[in-house]
Amino acid sequence: MRSSATGVGRDAAAGADAGPGDLLDFTGVTKTFPNGTVALTDVDLAVSRGEFVTVVGPSGCGKSTLLRIASGLTGISSGTADVSAERVGYVFQDATLLPWRTVRRNVELLSELAGVKKARRSADAQAAIDLVGLSGFENHLPRTLSGGMRMRTSLARSLTLDPDLFLFDEPFGALDEITRERLNDELIRLFATQRFGALFITHSVSEAVYLSTRVLVMSGRPGRIVETFDVPFDLPRDPEIRFTAEFAALAGQVSHALRAGHS
Repeated sequence: MRSSATGVGRDAAAGADAGPGDLLDFTGVTKTFPNGTVALTDVDLAVSRGEFVTVVGPSGCGKSTLLRIASGLTGISSGTADVSAERVGYVFQDATLLPWRTVRRNVELLSELAGVKKARRSADAQAAIDLVGLSGFENHLPRTLSGGMRMRTSLARSLTLDPDLFLFDEPFGALDEITRERLNDELIRLFATQRFGALFITHSVSEAVYLSTRVLVMSGRPGRIVETFDVPFDLPRDPEIRFTAEFAALAGQVSHALRAGHS
């Protein structure tokens, strides 16, 4: 899929200009809304398979707009946005579960909409439920689940697509710190085993450093990338790394760049 200043559409050659292995490639992307608000300006961004790229920035800087462009939900005003991933998973800020469906039936939803046969989608749903640690809760309704379990259900639903590229829009922002850290641990474990490409949005510097292979810092609106940090920690990632001097030093550098970009 390619977005350009002339519109959004599907193209057999989409991604041809991207770097080798790139699932997502933005070049000079600018987004101006009809009311004249410039959300993004001259953004260059690439995500390859096996990369977990996290974007941090102040509120209103256009982080979520990046994801909407990547998913094809909105177009761009100038530049190019190529998405060569065949399958894209999108995890929203809210779990967006259907309240009348059980965990299993919610996890099956995307496969059902795609016309996957019942036996296959049931098997795929169970595999995803097992991956996110919800075995035993298949027949529970969303109202009986904790916030963390609802987000696990949302993640499992996207996993049934076997996505090449995952888009995460602050999925753990509303959770308490302990639950958030546990879900971070589960997500980085999934990434270490499946090595999809990921573009993750968060306000938390600690979360960004812990999850990522690369952290991008955005300026205030109009958003642009002002700093890039490679994260050197090995995968799979030991949760105790959060308490090391190396982790604290890198988080401090990201925080400093975030403050500088917002001034």
